[in-house]
Amino acid sequence: MLSSLIPNVIEYFPEMLTALRETLVMVAVSGLFSAVIGIPIGVALVVTSEGHIMANKAVYSVLSKIINILRSIPFVILIAAIPGFTRMIVGTTIGVKGAIVPLVVACIPYVARQIEIALVKVDMGVVEAYQSMGFSPMQIIFKVILVEGRKDIVLAVTVSIIGLIGYSAITGTVGGGGLGDFAIRYGYQYFKTDIMVVTIIIIVAIVYIIQGIGDLIYRKLSH
Repeated sequence: MLSSLIPNVIEYFPEMLTALRETLVMVAVSGLFSAVIGIPIGVALVVTSEGHIMANKAVYSVLSKIINILRSIPFVILIAAIPGFTRMIVGTTIGVKGAIVPLVVACIPYVARQIEIALVKVDMGVVEAYQSMGFSPMQIIFKVILVEGRKDIVLAVTVSIIGLIGYSAITGTVGGGGLGDFAIRYGYQYFKTDIMVVTIIIIVAIVYIIQGIGDLIYRKLSH
């Protein structure tokens, strides 16, 4: 395999670069939209939970059930289940654009739950102290909960982005482009195991880089 690795990599290098770029675009765009939508939902889950500043059993129950349902749907099935919605949003169900919508739909509940887990660690004693000083619920959310939990939010987003990388590879099975599509098209279908190995190495490297950046930011915020 080693003897054929370099020639194959050179032969398919332009396609590999294109696939890498597509994966990075998919992860960046879907990660941004998932965070913008998922973080507020995660905050809502925390503040509407029992005993919190905006406790509302009905709201918490509805949000939690929706998130649990969406998280329980396998990603491949989700892609096949929402082609009409995807086409309505971006005009296509294939390629990078077609992959972003199901990636966002799959990642939002994951981000929301990770944010909830991160923010429940915020000391309620601190929250109650600001309540006693007359802070409104919105002031407590932005000036206390999000500030106190910011380092854990970074870890939650990091974990979510890493999960997105795995999802983005799955989109390759349905023509979504990216490294998953590259591995299937040039590795699996052409029986080139070395191409599969190189693709895996690239994906692992991306995961390590993102995890390293997340850990670095976490340590900075911890100080």
